Amino acid sequence: MLTKDSVLFDVLANTTLYATVSVAFKVLFGLIMAIVLNEAIPARNFFRGWLLLPWIAPVLVTALTWRWMFNQNGGVINFLLLTLGLVDIPPAWLATSAMARAAIIVANLWRGFPFFGVTLLAGLQSIPVELYEAAEMDGASIWQRIRHITLPWLEPIIWTIVILSTIWTFNDFTLVWFLTGGGPSNATQLFATYSYQVGFMGAELGYAAAISLIGTPLMIILIMALAPRMWKEQ
Repeated sequence: MLTKDSVLFDVLANTTLYATVSVAFKVLFGLIMAIVLNEAIPARNFFRGWLLLPWIAPVLVTALTWRWMFNQNGGVINFLLLTLGLVDIPPAWLATSAMARAAIIVANLWRGFPFFGVTLLAGLQSIPVELYEAAEMDGASIWQRIRHITLPWLEPIIWTIVILSTIWTFNDFTLVWFLTGGGPSNATQLFATYSYQVGFMGAELGYAAAISLIGTPLMIILIMALAPRMWKEQ
């Protein structure tokens, strides 16, 4: 029955795209956040606490907030686009497949990157200052210091949180369900939302349980592939 379900292949593609792109950008923005907040900037502690708010906010609040922001007629995003003259007709963010996929990724990214930032910031603070001082004396540029000191030191931490975030994102339900409901036309349907729809709205609990377990082998393969990098010694 699983192989005959045409929607299931779309769900696999949607979930893979959602998890891969979201996690990749969370690593990038989290690393930037960590590097900036590791410097001696004014009000550093304030920004550290303020940037953590998206992570600690309830998921339902996040979903409903972004749903309002992406609203075609009264959303703040379209209001700004119209005010700046960037568009003539307000885009229907949640009504077209491509933009709906982008919308859930943006919402997930906004909510998740502070976790990466705070975790990587803790890793940055464990790097001996002497390494940077020696590299600076040798004439290393900022990029060379990041490439040869920061990234290798943070590599085990990065792969650990990549695994955690991939598992969480792969099984995301609340954010996507309240933002798009899996639509339009199953464009944002993930394993969690599809199994819920099949099980509780279609009354096929057995089939829903089978759908929810499809991602398990993929997660096991991911963990086995990245485990050696997690345990890499400095």
